[in-house]
Amino acid sequence: MTRSSLPCVFRFAPSPNGYLHLGHAYSALLNFEMAQASGGRFLLRVEDIDTERCRPEFEQALSEDLHWLGLTWEEPPRRQSEHFSDYAAALDQLAARNLLYPCFCSRSEIISSVAPRPDWPRDPDGSPLYPGTCRLLTPAERESRLAAGRPAALRIDMAKALAAVGRTLTWREYGSSSAPRELDAQPAHWGDCVLARKDIAASYHIAVVLDDAIQGVTEVVRGEDLLMATSLHRLLQELLDLASPCYRHHGLVRDAQGQKLSKSLRAQSLRDLRREGISPAELRARLHMPQPCLAH
Repeated sequence: MTRSSLPCVFRFAPSPNGYLHLGHAYSALLNFEMAQASGGRFLLRVEDIDTERCRPEFEQALSEDLHWLGLTWEEPPRRQSEHFSDYAAALDQLAARNLLYPCFCSRSEIISSVAPRPDWPRDPDGSPLYPGTCRLLTPAERESRLAAGRPAALRIDMAKALAAVGRTLTWREYGSSSAPRELDAQPAHWGDCVLARKDIAASYHIAVVLDDAIQGVTEVVRGEDLLMATSLHRLLQELLDLASPCYRHHGLVRDAQGQKLSKSLRAQSLRDLRREGISPAELRARLHMPQPCLAH
């Protein structure tokens, strides 16, 4: 059976570190309606690797909000916090190929080290690219620091990873169109990024790549703020011998000032809108929901 004959698999993957807002509703509805239009499957994933900030009451609230919108999904949802062993196994694969190294630097140390260079390059999220301080440590120095109990993040050695792949990677991007484009991945823009933090055993990047592969996701529909992250995700997929989904990066829901809605900026939550008496139909009208557009 070929991939084209299999049902499409979509997913919505919120983090329960706050209440859902209109931006979440837009992405969730797009995924759900595209799954229905294609005769495919719709999955819910709870991205709760940050166990300090994610809380059960937020997970319960997001489930209630999505049901209120009329969404249903296959039970139970996959919770990242229950699958750290999957991420550890993937990191072990990369470490076995000498593509990872421990980093003992703090964020403030990194910022201080590049401060004298105002033109120092930044990654797509706006953070200074890591200058490679710990990559230059000798094996003996690394072992000594680890033996002393120094906390360490795990960073990918981008130069080695790109050499291991040895070719330009691409992905199929639909955006809001029914016609795909082949985009070139540029993972080098992320530098030696963190794949496991000091306080969390997996980063978003390694977790989302593994989760999509394990769940058989074929269509990743998410906000355009994650478009650049796809370059890094394609690199990890290639290194771990994982299939690459098709991608659709949609426009973001923004406030009156043009800023994207976010929990950190206290965007009005779906929970509050429900209390004000808005109906799911009124919410859809406010979002100007487009008709689903699929092509394979």
